[in-house]
Amino acid sequence: MMSDKVQIIGLTQDELIAKLKEFGFETFRAKQIWHWVYVKGATDFAQMSSISKGSQKVLAEHFTMARPVAAKDLTSFDGTRKWLLEFPDGNKIETVFIPEEDRGALCVSSQVGCTLSCSFCHTGTMPLVRNLSAQEIISQTLVARDGLNEWGKKREECLFTNIVMMGMGEPLYNYEQVSKALKIIMDGEGISISKRRITLSTSGVVPMIERCGEELGVNLAISLHAVRDELRDILVPLNKKYPIKELLEACRNYPAANNARRITFEYVMLRDVNDSDADARELVRLLKGVHAKVNLIPWNPWPGAVYETSKRERINAFAKIVNDAGYSAPVRATRGQDIFAACGQLKSDSERKKGEKVWLGDKPAS
Repeated sequence: MMSDKVQIIGLTQDELIAKLKEFGFETFRAKQIWHWVYVKGATDFAQMSSISKGSQKVLAEHFTMARPVAAKDLTSFDGTRKWLLEFPDGNKIETVFIPEEDRGALCVSSQVGCTLSCSFCHTGTMPLVRNLSAQEIISQTLVARDGLNEWGKKREECLFTNIVMMGMGEPLYNYEQVSKALKIIMDGEGISISKRRITLSTSGVVPMIERCGEELGVNLAISLHAVRDELRDILVPLNKKYPIKELLEACRNYPAANNARRITFEYVMLRDVNDSDADARELVRLLKGVHAKVNLIPWNPWPGAVYETSKRERINAFAKIVNDAGYSAPVRATRGQDIFAACGQLKSDSERKKGEKVWLGDKPAS
């Protein structure tokens, strides 16, 4: 059910100050509320012990900090965790937390569905429904902190350390809301995740790449997946609008890139499609002059797809060519496949086809 209360999550500090003033609150209250929401993880005004009972009551009457509902909360055998989040309008998105030994990244969605229709990607089979608001983007991080029980912990005790804008949707087609959300997330008085720990992944919306680097300065990842336009036109149809040459030129000029903060090129390994030695050598040629590293991603199967995953020996041979040319080219481990949380598999339950079966390993589950 939609509420007519003012949603605090997603407001900048200046916006929060202005809204609170409408109800007679002074500026310092905004600082207190900001701290309670983004540092303490408060979900109820009654938790805000530094604010009087009377003020708590007024706040509760006119404002809300409501999170989206976690319709599902699934944990993989490898520790990967996926939330299916439902918003008041009934739309749903998926958010995934991927833990490592000493850190963890939250894979955040920027749209309900996706407009790009990448042929190898399960999310690409879901039509674009709408953009997410800054509030809905930030809420994904709050739900993760709730679920991981990390409010009030010292930073070194937290596993949730990084954000990757690699969930459902194309972030640069929702730039205004993504930008606003990330600026709030980076705010040192709140969630305080550094731009160096945030990666934005794009399929190649060339006109927005420079702006992203100048205004946000976050790490950039490019969903490349092919080294020839005729193939990339099929795998990533956006390539028809912004071909590889234009995309790579934008990467060379990305303001936030340097040797210490290289651009990541995501490359899904598709058997007998894009995994030849010739493809690897062309990739090396294309990356000349770019502060780059390559993530090789064994393709994660989903029902009805026409592709197969490259053989391990083929992936290793591809990686060796790229590594020998001086570029880091690790092979990404598949995570969360048993809960359909692996790379390219996100698709909300409300959009799954009737009768579609969850994929487990090499064959569909019965």
